[in-house]
Amino acid sequence: MKLASLKSGRDGRLVVVSNDLAWCADAGAIAPTLQAALDDWERCEPLLRALAASVETGGVPLERFHEHEAASPLPRAYQWADGSAYVNHVQLVRKARGAEMPDSFWTDPLMYQGGSDGFLGPRDPIPLADEAWGCDLEGEVAVVVGDVPLGAGRDEALAAIRLVMLVNDVSLRNLIPNELAKGFGFFQSKPASAFSPVAVTPDALGEAWKDGKLHGALEVELNGEAFGQADAGIDMTFDFGALVAHAAKTRALAAGTIIGSGTVSNRGPDGGPGKPVAEGGVGYSCIAEVRTVETLLAGAAKTPFLRRGDAVRIEMRDSKRHSIFGAIEQTVAAPA
Repeated sequence: MKLASLKSGRDGRLVVVSNDLAWCADAGAIAPTLQAALDDWERCEPLLRALAASVETGGVPLERFHEHEAASPLPRAYQWADGSAYVNHVQLVRKARGAEMPDSFWTDPLMYQGGSDGFLGPRDPIPLADEAWGCDLEGEVAVVVGDVPLGAGRDEALAAIRLVMLVNDVSLRNLIPNELAKGFGFFQSKPASAFSPVAVTPDALGEAWKDGKLHGALEVELNGEAFGQADAGIDMTFDFGALVAHAAKTRALAAGTIIGSGTVSNRGPDGGPGKPVAEGGVGYSCIAEVRTVETLLAGAAKTPFLRRGDAVRIEMRDSKRHSIFGAIEQTVAAPA
């Protein structure tokens, strides 16, 4: 089942989307918003699934689904916590700012709590007031959970996952070092993120969802050129069961909480930093990573951070090259 929120008010209008992302049906008779559906999932899920089946057969009134009319599936959320499950990425970006990585990072997930009071739509521009802040894209995977009790274990956490989606977790790299030096985490360096047009139930992902991981190439384009094709199911040190359980260690998680994977990152075949797509590698899911590799190999970074006018596209396709979640497609622009 695929769900989306068409732009309408602060929380969008819930629709069920066809598997090919061409059509949708209004779900307002079941739940007006995705958050409302998640709050009453036991009642709403079977009704939404029945509607989804009718969408596929044309048994209900349909409207064309246009991705540019979609907000993020949850236009705002009660909680957004982003992990760093791909420890290869953590290791590389910490090298870039001369920070040592504790051994515990390989056994205990890293996670921060991001701003969730408003997300960008998948086709909304990325507002950038100052290019000197070092704006970066970050291609990630995220899950939306139902209610998770305090102290939930991995299996219970996995069972609570309701939906899967993609993320562009925008970062302002040049603001990060000074913020972290204060010892109190990210804030100004993490502006609003954007999520894919569609959120998908794990069962609808088939073999792509296995062992608490989304498997498949996360396609990242920068200004129309292939930038990254890392497989989200490879080199993921902590699966989503571990990430959700980590978040629930000392607090219960409310339905609608979003948990992110962190930037998808694959090692090279030799276990070292990967290569750009143009050189036969799988590339990168953020600019900071390629800049670190450039510094390690050539002594200096040459790839610039995002500038106004730059265009970012993040997408994942199935074995038949059909888009699974729709595309995050954003242009960097001055704030409105």
